[in-house]
Amino acid sequence: MVADDGVTAGTLLRQAREEAGMHVATLAAILKVPVRKLEALEEDRYDLLSDAVFVRGLASSVCRTLKIDPQPVLERLPQTAQPRLVPEREPINEPFRAPSDGPGPGLLDQVSKPVVLTVAVLLLGALVLVFLPMLQSGYQAVADANRSSDPVMPPPGAAATAPGTPVVVESVPAVPSVPSQPAPGSAPVTGAAAPAPVPAAPTTAAPVAPAAAPAATPAAPVAAPALPAASGPINARGIVVFRTRAQSWVQVTDATGTTVLRKLMEPGESAGASGALPLSVTIGSVEATEVQVRGKPYNLAPVSKDNVARFEVK
Repeated sequence: MVADDGVTAGTLLRQAREEAGMHVATLAAILKVPVRKLEALEEDRYDLLSDAVFVRGLASSVCRTLKIDPQPVLERLPQTAQPRLVPEREPINEPFRAPSDGPGPGLLDQVSKPVVLTVAVLLLGALVLVFLPMLQSGYQAVADANRSSDPVMPPPGAAATAPGTPVVVESVPAVPSVPSQPAPGSAPVTGAAAPAPVPAAPTTAAPVAPAAAPAATPAAPVAAPALPAASGPINARGIVVFRTRAQSWVQVTDATGTTVLRKLMEPGESAGASGALPLSVTIGSVEATEVQVRGKPYNLAPVSKDNVARFEVK
């Protein structure tokens, strides 16, 4: 509404704000309203504001802040329109939004909030903790079921007695090779059949003899006689002393980690070691080494494995 003097309400408000030396952004911050609403009010763009009630209330707030008489301003504003009914789709508690405020926050904006993301991560972690053991037990049950459904191969003895198994079928060609030996004896009776078995007999007998010979050969080192035992006192000093009948590797480390003896001893050689107890002893050849601890013979059998002995002297 425009008064008789031609000055609008927005012009009065703008002149009052400029006379007070206040920027429109400062006034908007004081009133806690968007700057574009104050600009629309000063430009008399009432179509950018919600309704006449809001326009008059905002103008009154501006007048109180600028400490001017609101009556001339309110006279130039549009009169209050008839109250409109609020549609059912707009709840009473719905926040006020002017048409010029733009669209409200979408679902993506709400989901991207830190609080929502934190809650989602916690829920996902709880689901993993609950269902992961169940999935693992299910996979284990399926694996057990698959293993139980696999065919079990019969032992060799059972396969030989079962007439219908494939193992018996494979062993049938080997059986006719047995009667091939008496064939030479019956050669005068069956002259045509004699030549076929004769080559088979040497063929089966030839591999058997070489196979038995290597089997007997490795047995010789197992039963080899032990090295001759040394006699007499050990010509060495120390808490632990060694004497070798053949080459043997010896290492002694004291409690501080210092290696007090590390040597490849030759046959008939003696050596001794001392240091901070306990002493960690390693012998590379038990059969070729004689040990004395504090002048007494030490039995290496309980502490040896694969001809290597390891023990401590405390």
